[in-house]
Amino acid sequence: MANAVKKKDENNVATFDPSIFEKDANQGLSNLGMDDLAIPFLRILSDTSPQIKKRDPLYIEGAESGMIYNTLTKDIFDGEVGVKVIPCAYQRQYIEWADRGEGSGAPVNIYPAESDILSKTTRDDQKKDRLANGNYIEDTANHYCLVIDNEGTTSQVLIAMKSTQRKKSKRWNSLMLGLKMKGVNGLFTPPSYSHVYLLKTIAESNNLGEWFGWDITRVGPVENVDTYTHAKAFAESVAKGEVKVKHEDEDLDSGVKSAY
Repeated sequence: MANAVKKKDENNVATFDPSIFEKDANQGLSNLGMDDLAIPFLRILSDTSPQIKKRDPLYIEGAESGMIYNTLTKDIFDGEVGVKVIPCAYQRQYIEWADRGEGSGAPVNIYPAESDILSKTTRDDQKKDRLANGNYIEDTANHYCLVIDNEGTTSQVLIAMKSTQRKKSKRWNSLMLGLKMKGVNGLFTPPSYSHVYLLKTIAESNNLGEWFGWDITRVGPVENVDTYTHAKAFAESVAKGEVKVKHEDEDLDSGVKSAY
């Protein structure tokens, strides 16, 4: 550690040199696999989110309804300003839930996109697709992304869009698929992780209530090679099934339950 304390400030006082971190890169992490990691969710805080209630143990100072929340780091982002993300992979699932208070907060079952599980449900007056056992199915669009902070650092997140936000997911997918670039062999569709998108939140409502939803716009192409490489590697890990996701009832963490 002595080698790390070589730089001196203007008062000739020794200061810590963080370059030693790079020299010791990955030390202490060699035995960690994907099963040992938790992919955080990026969610929208609502009026019922514990993070905005000052007397709640999960309260975060400055948190407000409509802000964007990282479930792992507990970072919050201004929904009007938004966050920049790179969409790396997409996965659609049908998730079976028990009603709040009747289950563990974890999914009862998770069905793949090709499942016919929805055909076994009936729509109730809250527009939930109910199975015969009383549980309900949520058609869930999972967007695996990299968040880019103001310093250009990236981190992995999952954005799960369901209910009213499924339309936003479809529009986002259309934005990515509809993008064309000119190459040596003519026009081509670049990979999803070739471009950066800005995610903000906007107020929405229907006859069942009010909530905040996603507002998605394309910013432009990724300009940093390391960022692109990281995004591509993340996409490949998802495709190989190496990225493990722990879905949980959002009421237990963020208080967000999408309005129907």
